[in-house]
Formats: sequence, structure tokens, C-alpha cells
Amino acid sequence: MALTFRDITVWDTGERIDLVVPDDSRDEVVDASTLTVAPGFEDPHVHFRDPGQTYKESMVSGCAAAASGGYTNVLIMPNTVPAMDGLPVHEGEPGAREVLDAGYHTVIDYLQHYELVHNVKLPVRYELCVCATKGRAGKEPTDPQDWAWYMPGHDGEKDAYQIAHPVTAVSDDGSAVPEPVLRRVFENIKATGTYLIEHCEHHDVGAVNEGPVSRKLGVPGIPEDTELAIVQRDIDLVRETGVHVHFQHVSTAISFDAIRKAKAEGLPITCETAPHYLALNDEALLEYGTLAKMNPPLRSEADRRATIAAIADGTVDMIATDHAPHTLEEKERGFLEAPNGIIGLECAYGVCHKILVDGGYISDQRLIELMSLNPATLMGRHATDIAGLLNTASKCAVKRTLDLAKVEHPETVDLVILGLNDRWTVDADDFHSTARNTPFDGWDVSGKPYATIIGSHLAFSRLTD
Repeated sequence: MALTFRDITVWDTGERIDLVVPDDSRDEVVDASTLTVAPGFEDPHVHFRDPGQTYKESMVSGCAAAASGGYTNVLIMPNTVPAMDGLPVHEGEPGAREVLDAGYHTVIDYLQHYELVHNVKLPVRYELCVCATKGRAGKEPTDPQDWAWYMPGHDGEKDAYQIAHPVTAVSDDGSAVPEPVLRRVFENIKATGTYLIEHCEHHDVGAVNEGPVSRKLGVPGIPEDTELAIVQRDIDLVRETGVHVHFQHVSTAISFDAIRKAKAEGLPITCETAPHYLALNDEALLEYGTLAKMNPPLRSEADRRATIAAIADGTVDMIATDHAPHTLEEKERGFLEAPNGIIGLECAYGVCHKILVDGGYISDQRLIELMSLNPATLMGRHATDIAGLLNTASKCAVKRTLDLAKVEHPETVDLVILGLNDRWTVDADDFHSTARNTPFDGWDVSGKPYATIIGSHLAFSRLTD
């Protein structure tokens, strides 16, 4: 039995094929003549609040949100409660009870065995990012012996598919790695062959971007150079050590300029931005209030335009959501007390397509590279090569039919089915995420994910019953 998506367009070649997806419960043919199949989206920057804050988001709701948004793999940041640092958790520590009751001693082990513990099948793949410092406290580097076993290739045999949920990066996301321990963190990264995901910001005060809007609101501002200071500091150490640094959610023109120059030197640097930095400026605070409060903050219109320019010229390697769930009650506390962050998995593609593709800045193919191919490469994976499957597996590609039941490694095939030009309205009440903290609720956007295929099986669909 199978689902057949008839006459669907391959994203990069434009070829029309019939895509056959094995299904245990039905035989169904879907008219896909207006749709496109592409490698599944991959997000190198999400927060799923599990363990410790599952009232905001659990692994179940977070993965459901990802599948709904067209994502097939996500990288979970380490600011869980307790922090994901590889160390044993202790009785009485916030969030520890969930881990200990499950029979595990570390957050890494708990998340490795999450589906077994909770008797669930999660619809997307996920990888783990571990803390750069113990407890994410910025005082002492974590010990690779506590987490490197879960890295792909650690024993010379494992890869990102053989380890259920591999550790693929190091970060103190939410905070930059402090200067006193930075060199030792770099040494750990170099020894293990991983990379640093850096939250490029350093400030003790401020809640929104420093400028006319912060003054109008009467809220302490965050200067742009707080981001540049960390970017430039890390670039200098990358130049000395050769360690790969990936800069998160870059938001300012001056930081993009520094990264652009560093890349021209051939330094091992990558960077991401997020949908909100290319779609909104700090004026959004006046309309959306704390639903537009995040860290780093929304910047000026000039910085928003610089973000788009950096995407268009290739300075930005990928777009990540920084999916950060909070309750609406928490977000209503005011600018000084409301937590930073917004959710983004379920509307990221539509927002980015509206601004970038409809705006004429990049092509549909380039957006898929930014949301699929490039983040997959960062996380040590290979995005599914649809044309390659058609060209090399002749037994599967008869009369322009790609039957996923017959490909050589079906467990590695991750796809998204898109309506490239389909227009729709974001409705947060329809989200699969537990959270609703988004300024994009009610936005008219274009480009819609209709189905997500993971390991050659349908994980989510808006096209079938």
C-alpha cells in the first residue's frame, strides 16, 4: 500500500515525477501537479523546554510543530532545566525529577531515550547541542568525556543516522561563552572535531534595541556593538586556532560586515539569521509589544535591510527559527520582565518566502538551500538528493516514478512537499506547538508546507485524511 503524489515537481530540476510513499494503511493518489518536493527543512536552533519547562513546550509538541512546518530534523539547544551539560542531575535540582524518574542520570541520556520513556513515536529527527560550560554558568568548560560518546564518528563507525540523537555541537546559547573560559572551550572543540554555536551578544542591561523606539518606550536599550564585540572576538580566535564557529541569529549590519570579511579570509565561520530579523524591525515593538521581544532584539530598518542583503549575497549560510516557546502570561509581564523569544517553526517558511522570494531577493531554490541543504551540512548530514535518487536508482525511476520503498537506503530519505506560491494566513490557534507567542499571528504569507516525509514514511500531511 502507498500514497502516490502524482505529477509533483522536483525542486531543483523542475522535472515532474510521481512520488510513491509507502503507507501501511491506505492506497491513495494525490493530485500534486501544483506542488513541489524538496529535501526536508532542518533547523539548527530550537528550544523544546524538555525537561524542566514542559508547560511551555514538550518534545512531543515541539516535534509536532516542526513536522507541521516542514522540518525533518532539528538541533535542540542546551538551556533545558537542568542544563544539557552531560553531568549527572541531582535530587532537588529543578527539573531533575523528570530525568531521575525515567531511570537516567543526565539530560543527554534522558533525551536519547525519550521515546522509550514516554512510549511515543516522535515525528521528526532531532540532534543535541551540549553546553560549552558546566550548568551553562560560564565558569568551567564541560568535559568532552561526558558527552563525546554520542558524537557521530566518535568511535570511527557511528554517523548521524546510526546514533538516534547525536550530539553535534557545543553552545551556551542564551549567553556568549565568557572570555576567561573561551580558549579552553575552543580546545575541547578542536579535540572532538565539533563546532561552537555562539550566541553573539554581551550585555548586562537592556531589553530592546537602543534607539528611538527604546527611548519612546522608556526601556533600557541594547547597543548594536554588543553583538559585534563577540563576533569580532571569536573571529580573532578562529583565525588563531582554526576552530569552526557558527554565529547564531546575527542581526546587525556591522556584524554581517565582520563575518563577510572573515569569510573572505577563508576562515571556518558560518552564520544564521532568523525569520523575524528579516521580516521585522524594532518598530514592531510598538505594535506587538513583548511578542516582538527577543534576544538579540529586533534592530533598525537599516539592519533589517542589511540582513536581507547578507542573505542575498551569501554571507548568511542558513535561516534558523530560534523557536523559543513561552506562555502568553509570561510574555505579558512587560518589557523588563517578559522572557525573550518567539516561536517560529510553523510559519518560518511562509514568512521567509513572502519577504525573500516574493520580494525578489532570492529564488525558491535558494530559500530551500538556506532552510534545508546548508543547515543539514552544518549538522553533519546529507540532505536528500531527489534528482540523484532518480538518476542512480533506475529500478526505482521507471517512467518518472520515484518509489521510496525501493530506494537503497529509504531510512535516510527526508522530504517536504510544498506549495511554493500558495497564500495563507498564519493562525496561531492552529499551531501544534503548546505556545502561541508569535508576532506573526494573522499575517498573510506565501509558500506552504503540505506534507513531511521522514525515513521514506509520511510524518505529517495536510493533503490526506
